[in-house]
Amino acid sequence: MDAYCVKCKSKKEMKDAQKVKMKNGRPAMKGRCPDCGTGLYRILSVG
Repeated sequence: MDAYCVKCKSKKEMKDAQKVKMKNGRPAMKGRCPDCGTGLYRILSVG
């Protein structure tokens, strides 16, 4: 799963990605940038 890294200003493949559920019940993926280590977050579609 890839997500946009704000520090690197480009899309990166998530490292240590895990599926989580947000407070409103929607699914999301949470991981780290492989280059700088910044936290990455990607909201997934419900259906």
